[in-house]
Amino acid sequence: MTFSSPSKPRLVELVKELAVVHGRVTLSSGLEADYYVDLRRATLHHEAAPLIGQVILDLLDENGVADFDAIGGLTMGADPVATAVLHQGAARGRAIDAFVVRKAAKAHGMGRQVEGPDVAGRKVVVVEDTSTTGGSPLTAAEALKAAGAIVVAVATVVDRDT
Repeated sequence: MTFSSPSKPRLVELVKELAVVHGRVTLSSGLEADYYVDLRRATLHHEAAPLIGQVILDLLDENGVADFDAIGGLTMGADPVATAVLHQGAARGRAIDAFVVRKAAKAHGMGRQVEGPDVAGRKVVVVEDTSTTGGSPLTAAEALKAAGAIVVAVATVVDRDT
């Protein structure tokens, strides 16, 4: 998807510089590739993380997804992305909460699969750091629906198909 964001060109440079690792790897999808995008090297970086928040908000705004209450996805890749959006939203005067989704509900404590502020009845955006097959956001979306959330969009920082 093409969209404009003043932060996008610098973010692309940083992702290439920090996160792209060349060499034969097996991806979480089971597919093999000649390179790996270790986006945590960017999502946890002092310059790249704020840019990720800006770019994701710009992407959502340009696509008519400005009305949402919370953002998050499958832990661990989505966690710093959601936090970056939370902070950039606050900088823009927007109240956006973050949440994390576990692969399965905890067997102890509260036994929750979705952690953070309650998502029941709230509009949420699912994010992930790197997408290959889309399996992670689908897993997160199903858990969110089961928790009563209204999933309004999915966004990813890096899509391996583009």
